[in-house]
Amino acid sequence: DVMSLGIHRLWKKSMINMMNPSPNQKLIDVACGTGDIAKLFLNHVHKPSQITCVDPNKGMIKKGKEKLNEFKNLNWVIAPAEKLPIENNLFNFYTISFGLRNTKSLDNALAEAYRVLKPGGRYLCLEFSKIQNTNLNFIYKSYSKLIPSLGKFIVGEKEPYEYLIKSIETFVNQDELIDLMKKNNFKKCTYRNLSG
Repeated sequence: DVMSLGIHRLWKKSMINMMNPSPNQKLIDVACGTGDIAKLFLNHVHKPSQITCVDPNKGMIKKGKEKLNEFKNLNWVIAPAEKLPIENNLFNFYTISFGLRNTKSLDNALAEAYRVLKPGGRYLCLEFSKIQNTNLNFIYKSYSKLIPSLGKFIVGEKEPYEYLIKSIETFVNQDELIDLMKKNNFKKCTYRNLSG
């Protein structure tokens, strides 16, 4: 919240609006963290949908279960994006928010996403990428240098925030990700820049 000035919440809502899900559609949310996307999805469709929340981090899953214990239609799975213990062709939507850049293999993660989606299903990835506006990019680069110090001040650790900045810098750009998606059988691939 502090690092993005709360804007990440708007980005997540924007992704749900792009999905425009209907009741009884199935969602798999990978790198789900504590379940923000699942909650937004269920509130959008007024609960009658089945959601599978996947994360490799047991601590995140535990916090998510506690936070969303009022929802009975959530299935929590501890697994990496590259190897989902899930049958083929199950979901209408696959979402991954700020998690794709942390996978060990983009190709494997995308191949697994394609495998678990139903034919005609939609893959939505919310991720930090490259800023295409040079002025905004200058402002972001300057701000990003402060983020590890902010992390140290707020949570007492700067290392995770150093990793965050490095992982964003080394991640593929928008067009490269589209090419990787096409290589992994996805069709009608587009991207939309949010907040630059």
